[in-house]
Amino acid sequence: MEFTTGGRLEVRISTADVGKRVSVRRLNDSGSSPERFTDAVGVLTSWGDGVLRITRRTGEVVEVPEASLVAGKVVPMTPARRRGPAAGLRELQEVAARGWPARETARLGGWTLRAAGGFSSRANSVLPLGDPGLPLPEALDRVAAWYTERDLPALVQVVTGHPDADERLDAELARRGWTAQWPTVTRTAALAPIADAVAPGAGDVRLAREPDAAWLTAYGRTGADPVDARAVLCGGPSVWFATVPGAAGERPAAIARCVVDGRWAGFMALEVAPERRREGLGTLVMARLAQEALREGASAAYLQALADNPAAAGLYDELGFTTHHAYHYRRGPEH
Repeated sequence: MEFTTGGRLEVRISTADVGKRVSVRRLNDSGSSPERFTDAVGVLTSWGDGVLRITRRTGEVVEVPEASLVAGKVVPMTPARRRGPAAGLRELQEVAARGWPARETARLGGWTLRAAGGFSSRANSVLPLGDPGLPLPEALDRVAAWYTERDLPALVQVVTGHPDADERLDAELARRGWTAQWPTVTRTAALAPIADAVAPGAGDVRLAREPDAAWLTAYGRTGADPVDARAVLCGGPSVWFATVPGAAGERPAAIARCVVDGRWAGFMALEVAPERRREGLGTLVMARLAQEALREGASAAYLQALADNPAAAGLYDELGFTTHHAYHYRRGPEH
């Protein structure tokens, strides 16, 4: 790792480089390490009170006392990882459910029945994590009755394309006439490279804890009852809404939503106005949200996107997202 010019170690970073990827070398305390120097590479997430905080790609935060800094420089963003962060199937399913929470839930053995007035399939479907505790025909009758009481179609979210997927459940639902719809992929990525896609403060991105009327208008999918939509959108451990304002009197140029839950940052509701596409606004809002998620301690990212959206897939590819698993919904027969 080269830090020198003409044989001299140089510190070529400052507080103005917060948000950029940097490489630093610090002098070790002789009593704590046999090595004279330690190097660290990552995103410079803060520099204050005499301490630099650098977030590595793994999410680990390294604190470097300013007094120990002997060299430092800004380095180009490294190529995105081709494999997402290690994650179990159940972990991701549970995190995603918390990030898009239903207004009402009920347990049926290891299954969770979810309802939110029909706002989105995710919040109005069964999440089958394990055995329902009943023979499948009886369990499906219970599911159908529960959703009929709420004037909703019976939906079951079924994972595919993963070694731990319950392929037997999918096959049995198909045999019983439950039709497949809305094929979706869950993708994961390291968070730091997304945050590093643009510098902090680049562009006019406004963050809020709740969506305003302009954000909801740009989202455009609140359905018949916006109360249900707002309850789901505002639910989750730590929720952020990003907006790139449009011209005066026009709807926002771009919006997105992020939920921080432990090490995970979930990205949802990314929308860019048709007339503003190909300007990098999707990258801008995701990077700004990722920077906020890093500050809250997250290190990994996930999203759920329809499988037949090549434009969105291209953006996610560029940001380092790879497919973890796929799923679709099985809809019960109409009676």
